[in-house]
Amino acid sequence: MIQIDEIQRRLLREVADLHQVPEGAYNIRANGEAVGRVSTANIDITPKENASGIDIRIKPGTKNESVHIPVVLSKSGLKEVVYNDFYIGADCDVVIVAGCGIDNCGSQDSQHDGIHRFFVGKGSKVKYVEKHYGSGSGSGKRILNPGTEVYMEENSSMEMEMVQIKGVDDTNRTTTAELAKGATLIVKERLMTHGEQNAISTYIVELNGAGSSADVVSRSVARDNSYQKFDAKLVGNDACSGHTECDSIIMDNGRILAVPGLEANSVDAALVHEAAIGKIAGDQIIKLMTLGLTEAEAEEQIINGFLRN
Repeated sequence: MIQIDEIQRRLLREVADLHQVPEGAYNIRANGEAVGRVSTANIDITPKENASGIDIRIKPGTKNESVHIPVVLSKSGLKEVVYNDFYIGADCDVVIVAGCGIDNCGSQDSQHDGIHRFFVGKGSKVKYVEKHYGSGSGSGKRILNPGTEVYMEENSSMEMEMVQIKGVDDTNRTTTAELAKGATLIVKERLMTHGEQNAISTYIVELNGAGSSADVVSRSVARDNSYQKFDAKLVGNDACSGHTECDSIIMDNGRILAVPGLEANSVDAALVHEAAIGKIAGDQIIKLMTLGLTEAEAEEQIINGFLRN
């Protein structure tokens, strides 16, 4: 495989499920440098000339192909900002796998800010998977601040899977999207914080075209003394439909703030927000304990099932 060490290999497995060199196009970044890059006949990856990052251009009509662009950091004190732009032609059907893993065993903070822009062509279908993971025994923080911009042309669709389950001390993720006529956006966020961790998720979706739709759903668990904020705003500027949902489990001394935002600028905009925050039901724990699990094991089973759904 590409020349990386065992820690970096483990991080790649966590954030991109990579056990070997991926098929198709890829760009793998480790400790601030590209360690592997491959383009294909239909997907071209080139480094930016005036900034840190890459441009990914996908030819119109490309189907059943994938792009992997994971980032791993294993040096304490490393901080970087990377700009990646995706130009997806018309009538495509592709999968894009990103994500960042930080292993910090030192005393200095390590930080990766990934700024991604997606330009989705007419009638194209994109699945985007972004996973964040942190590990390491050092006192330095593991910080991830992703910024995502999505611009969707007519009748395009995009499904975004945003996952952060372990080890990230601070994250401030901001996602904005603009949808044209008939475009569809689905966001599935899964998040767990523990210790003294903080996580802020902000979504602003503008439904600009007739028949456009968005579904933004977050499932999260806040444990120990951690804090979460879910701020989702839908702006309906035409005949459209939008739904946001925050479904959270709070444990120990955790804190969660859900901020709904619905703005209808058209009489035909149909927008809905739902929010539910609560602790694990006692009867659920008791039922699992009757099957032989300890209370702690029962809690873990409930949390794992909750975050998988």
